[in-house]
Amino acid sequence: MRALTFAAAILTLTLAGGTAAQDRGTLDPKPLPPLANPSNPSTPAKELFGRARESAPLGPDPIGFYSKGCLAGGEQLPVNGPHWQVMRLSRNRNWGHPVLVKFLESFSARAAAASGWPGLLIGDMSQPRGGPMLTGHASHQIGLDADIWLTPMPNRELTRAEREEMSATDMVREDLLDVKSDVWTEGHLAVIRAAAQDPKVQRIFVNAAIKRAMCREAAGESWMRKIRPMFGHNYHFHIRLFCPDGSSCRDQDPTPAGDGCDQSLAWWFTDEALHPKKSTKSWPPMTMAALPAACRDVLKAQ
Repeated sequence: MRALTFAAAILTLTLAGGTAAQDRGTLDPKPLPPLANPSNPSTPAKELFGRARESAPLGPDPIGFYSKGCLAGGEQLPVNGPHWQVMRLSRNRNWGHPVLVKFLESFSARAAAASGWPGLLIGDMSQPRGGPMLTGHASHQIGLDADIWLTPMPNRELTRAEREEMSATDMVREDLLDVKSDVWTEGHLAVIRAAAQDPKVQRIFVNAAIKRAMCREAAGESWMRKIRPMFGHNYHFHIRLFCPDGSSCRDQDPTPAGDGCDQSLAWWFTDEALHPKKSTKSWPPMTMAALPAACRDVLKAQ
């Protein structure tokens, strides 16, 4: 019962991010209307952070935890690079701590070399000042998370319309028990391996079917402990970095020992995990009171 409750709760949080990641963007984004009373303590924090268009002009610092924090001194990843292109530009979520931006710039080159792909398609990172998002992710709040599409970057520059409207490839069979053999390739394994082998990476979230496919090829390799199964993540994998030294954020608990190809993976293919009962519990929107006090300064910084 406890595992089922866990499954239902996590499913509620992750399916939004997993499916919303493929929602189309827009070629004509409209600014959000001003809030009538933004200082009201009951105002959802996502309404405040979702309206920030630029980073906080403060020293770079990821504040709090990946799912409960904010970002000072965020940096924007350029929309085009030698081995990457940013998707869904209308969301304005290609911001991160400078450590994340630098990581993606170097990782994209290593991933391209390892896989033979021209480069990577970068999905959501964080908002300009981090914090809770209006749609999608429960995490991505402190500028140390990034979604990488499981679709190779084409050998040309995508149009703005393509970046807003195209979808990544679903890697997982309809029964959720394994990957689609006609779309999963050695290149996908090589890209995820290149990320996991980087010492700055704390963990990587993938669909359990993708973890199962990777176990067939890389069981026993030490970096596999970083590959963590999670609901959704059929279309992309999620990279999470360690907190930089001297920062104000808190790392997630260490990954368990072993390669994760044992009974802990088998649970994800039980009926309990594949078809969890819908939870009737609802969670009120996070307010500023739930975030570190420093996040108020991040919002106010001019």
